[in-house]
Amino acid sequence: MVNRDKSAVLFSPNTSPIDKAEVRQALNIAQEAKSEKYLGLPVSIGKSRKRAFEYIKKKVWIRIQGWQEKLLSKAGKEILIKAVAQAIPTYAMSCFELTKGLCDELNSMIGRWWWSQNDKKNNIHWLAWDKLTLSKSNGGLGFRDLHLFNMAMLARQAWRLLVCPDSLCAQVLKAKYFPNGSILQCEACVGISYTWRSILKGVNLLNEGIIWRIGNGESVDIWTDPWVPLGDTRRPATYRGQTLLSKVAELIDPGSGSWDESLVHDIFSYFDANAILKLRVNPDVEDRLAWYFDKKGLFSVKSAYKLAVQIRERTRGRDASGSGPGGHSIFRWDKIWSMEVPNKIKMFIWRLVHNTLAVKRNLLRRGLKDDPLCPMCHRFDEDSRHLFFKCHAVKEYWRELNLEEQRQILATS
Repeated sequence: MVNRDKSAVLFSPNTSPIDKAEVRQALNIAQEAKSEKYLGLPVSIGKSRKRAFEYIKKKVWIRIQGWQEKLLSKAGKEILIKAVAQAIPTYAMSCFELTKGLCDELNSMIGRWWWSQNDKKNNIHWLAWDKLTLSKSNGGLGFRDLHLFNMAMLARQAWRLLVCPDSLCAQVLKAKYFPNGSILQCEACVGISYTWRSILKGVNLLNEGIIWRIGNGESVDIWTDPWVPLGDTRRPATYRGQTLLSKVAELIDPGSGSWDESLVHDIFSYFDANAILKLRVNPDVEDRLAWYFDKKGLFSVKSAYKLAVQIRERTRGRDASGSGPGGHSIFRWDKIWSMEVPNKIKMFIWRLVHNTLAVKRNLLRRGLKDDPLCPMCHRFDEDSRHLFFKCHAVKEYWRELNLEEQRQILATS
């Protein structure tokens, strides 16, 4: 039973007083909801999205301010950022797009605290935030790019509407926004709610990772739908030309219920044909959508976020896999994190490999030093390689530790 004395009705801002009164009378609920939040989320976004989500920024800021005076190592800061600072916006991200600007402000706030010293709030950012958001196996620290993580969270909502069309939420949204189509083809238009507009941002990422699993082939278009497990688009690379065939079902032999091999080879290139003929078909079941980046075809926020990072790096002409030309690994970053040493030592070695330590050569490059000479030998500039491997004073320590051979290897690598 509904307790009408404890219930309230929420109206959109453009509802007239007459309509409000009629609805309250029909429901027999006298109160009108005035709260700005419900279950921890803003009830109405309004014109200023930044103002609607300002409370998230304040929460993160309060947390970071409380950590400012603590004597924390970089390893300790890493744990606090991942477990607390970047976890605060997650709840709101599952329903709303927090905007790229707000996410950048949160990233900047967290980045300033990461690079700050305990006695100084303004410090040098030795490495770009985008590099820090790469996984540890690819040279980063695994921090989240909040905007891309937001898109992955919204893509999960779109996935639920796609695979659970019989749920009440899916039926309501379909009836209002795409009664005669699919959510994958929906586009933003005037008058839609901010929640739906946010979910459509997730649909853009979802389209980058879905693939059709072929059953009878009647629902899949040969040339426009993603169904061939090749490349980034998962569509045939073969030029269509004068081919009249449009549905995958037309490539299946109705007699045997398997691929018409001669037809496939006639229409498609060698690579496309081989990939298509390896696919299983089942004329007795319908085609279904699956997530390409999971063996079982199941969507996960983790894989969607990884895909978003790969797309970001690809558009910037970089490789998020940590591989160099020809696919050869530049550096085995996992060796650092698998060492049996304290975390602060791992963090120091990570900075050494990235050449982000405050040696004189790096400070000179930043305009903070005039003399780059090594203070011990006064012969060569003090950079990371010289300071740890090549300076004559340092070589003595390597020899005393019986590690001269290892020093020579590291000095030339």
